[in-house]
Amino acid sequence: MAFDYDLFVIGGGSGGVRAARVAAGEHGAKVALAEEDRYGGTCVIRGCVPKKLMVFASGYADIEAEAGAYGWDITLGDFNWARFKGKLHAELDRLEAIYRRLLANAGVETFDARATVKDAHTVTLSTGEEKTAKHILVAVGGHPTRPDMPNADAGIVSDDLFDLPELPKSLLIIGGGYIASEFAGVMNGLGVAVTQYYRGEQILRGFDNEARTLVAEQMVEKGIDLQLNTDIAEMEKRDGGVWTKSVAGHEAVFDQVLFATGRKPNTDGLGIEEAGAALGRGGEIVVDEYSQTGVPSIYAIGDVTNRVNLTPVAIREGMAFVQTVFVGNPTPVDHDLIPSAIFTQPEMGTVGLSEEDARAQEPIEVYATTFKPMQSSFAGKPDRVMMKLIVSQASRVVLGCHIVAPNAGEMIQLAGIAIKMGATKEDFDATVAVHPTMSEEIVTMKTPSRT
Repeated sequence: MAFDYDLFVIGGGSGGVRAARVAAGEHGAKVALAEEDRYGGTCVIRGCVPKKLMVFASGYADIEAEAGAYGWDITLGDFNWARFKGKLHAELDRLEAIYRRLLANAGVETFDARATVKDAHTVTLSTGEEKTAKHILVAVGGHPTRPDMPNADAGIVSDDLFDLPELPKSLLIIGGGYIASEFAGVMNGLGVAVTQYYRGEQILRGFDNEARTLVAEQMVEKGIDLQLNTDIAEMEKRDGGVWTKSVAGHEAVFDQVLFATGRKPNTDGLGIEEAGAALGRGGEIVVDEYSQTGVPSIYAIGDVTNRVNLTPVAIREGMAFVQTVFVGNPTPVDHDLIPSAIFTQPEMGTVGLSEEDARAQEPIEVYATTFKPMQSSFAGKPDRVMMKLIVSQASRVVLGCHIVAPNAGEMIQLAGIAIKMGATKEDFDATVAVHPTMSEEIVTMKTPSRT
């Protein structure tokens, strides 16, 4: 059977675009891609990139006081949301244009339309056209969800934050994951009075307990009203904003309520099950280690598979797909020891096992230190940072590294290389410290804090 394309990619996010342009540009495949919204996907348009720019913007809030301690006479004016938002969207437009240009230069034919799967080799476009392909790659990502409760539409989700006509004076954030906690810091830094409800014992569930506890303490120190073991019970729009009632019966009115309570794969109406591929309980596309569904010609990568929902992982999955299908080199995706950063304030960088997970696996040694960094200490600020290594007693391999500090994401990227290579505690000890830095503590901790 003759197909219109060798590959049809559904979704123009980071993973789909990378797979499409490499398959076409480097391996000569005839490739098409359909995207119903904006090219760049969640990360570029309504995720990592605009969020990180907002993190940068919010970081200037303390500059006046800190500069004063270092001898500078600086007066900081008010934050201008309209000016920042205009420049933010101009940057997102620039990045989207780059994504479009990369696809065009690679020879990928693009369709600004919604595509759904009709069968193993056919996609249907919202224009009414049908296209056939030898292989179909689904990379449609996910979307933020609202809880199932009355008047939930009175709240906003993370996608809405970048388009607010003006900053709210007060904001209630529901959730305790990285998105909720990151935006709590961002909005607090931009001058918004932030309250955060989380139904659990501590925010950032699944991360190292000592690290997330320090992050939470520092968030409270910076003025965030963090309320644990609580949740929203009722809400409705009123003239003064959004009236809310907590599960404990506390009533309050906020300008905005942000739901950061989870995300869901974009598989509704996609046609995946009808084509013969399976969906998991959360709506994710079920794939094997090669990102292949139960239909041999259909693959899926990125957040729609709900494996490790990080942009660099989606890109790696896309590259592995190309190696498997277009190079003839079956390449499973390696999801082990992935470094990641949570852009809370302070940041957290992490790779490998938490202390809790490692302790459940085998006997360990824990090397940890918390201290005031030089820059903050000199300025009289209460900020504290943490460096932590989890070490196997038997093999001496470093099983995990956790950093809570400014620019922790930059540090964990480099620590991740050593840990991915299987470095031992003695390898860390043999590395000369860079002084004076915060990160030197990673190689100077000689005595375990506990076993």
